[in-house]
Amino acid sequence: MTRATAERPFATRTPKVSYVLPVLNDAAALHKAITSVLAQDYPGEQEVVVAVAPSHDGTRAVAEEHSRDDPRVRVVDNPDTDIPAGLNRAVAAADGEVIVRVDAHSELPPGYTRRMVETLRRTGAANVGGVMLARGSSGLQASVARAYNSGLGLGGGAYHAGTEEGPGESAYLGVFRRSDIEPLGWYDESLRRGEDYELNQRILAAGHLIWFVPDVQVEYRPRAGWGSLARQMYATGVWRAEMVRRARSTPPRYLAAPLVVGGLGASLAVGAAQLAGAPRWPWSVVHTGPIAYAAFLAYAGQAMGGQSASERVRDAAAVATIHLTWGAGFLKGLALGAGATVDRSRVSRGAGRALGQR
Repeated sequence: MTRATAERPFATRTPKVSYVLPVLNDAAALHKAITSVLAQDYPGEQEVVVAVAPSHDGTRAVAEEHSRDDPRVRVVDNPDTDIPAGLNRAVAAADGEVIVRVDAHSELPPGYTRRMVETLRRTGAANVGGVMLARGSSGLQASVARAYNSGLGLGGGAYHAGTEEGPGESAYLGVFRRSDIEPLGWYDESLRRGEDYELNQRILAAGHLIWFVPDVQVEYRPRAGWGSLARQMYATGVWRAEMVRRARSTPPRYLAAPLVVGGLGASLAVGAAQLAGAPRWPWSVVHTGPIAYAAFLAYAGQAMGGQSASERVRDAAAVATIHLTWGAGFLKGLALGAGATVDRSRVSRGAGRALGQR
């Protein structure tokens, strides 16, 4: 009998569940996230542990208001700011047998916890997760959501567009058996992005099972501004490359965006040289890359579901922003390492500078 199918401690009873929620400048989204957790119809004991990083928008006040109103909600400090540190602090303060990772920009659907605990019991998995269903209210956020859901923006991981239940390489957010994850050390605090994927790789390496449930959808609200989207994607690309440097391998799909950036850069360099008098043949062949990518963006704008011409143009621009900033970040991280790169999309300029100096 493998570890993945062995009898689990709560095979015949209802375990206590702890929701862990790291937040930084998330006042606008935090209320909905906590409300979706407290609305779960799970029959067992539940608690919510909110790890609050230094914020300037009233995030702590929102968290503390929920804590005063409901004894199931507790607030802990995350002075280190980064998400992995906040998650580890929340887990350390929690005492549930099942840990449910929650994001301030996500809303758990009704029945989520009950279904995921049942799946842990049924499959013997150490971690289970569903689909990240991006939702955008309007404008750019709606375009980014369509890019995520179509697979054209983020590369088609199973938890974005998968349809078959079964073992997976990672899980969106995640619902964990504490007894399986505790020996692995939870989240790697040396990573500032990509901590979920890295933990899931250690879960698999330890011989445990990760299970994907495609008919459970968790709503996620993506960034709504061009600058915040670009900063988020750049930092994510940098830290993905840092993980590649450490592991010395990566799934091929993560190479598409940096190859696009490299191809565009080569085309610009050759074009400048040709304007200065360099021969056109055979160097002009590098210009086929940008032409092919432009055709891809035209296809993306038509395929993602935008209703008007302006929406389709914005959809294509959103995909290009995701690819180019992520790819540029990946190339920087691959060449130089992640260093002090942080996601500044939710911090003030002063706070961002302070984080970068740490």
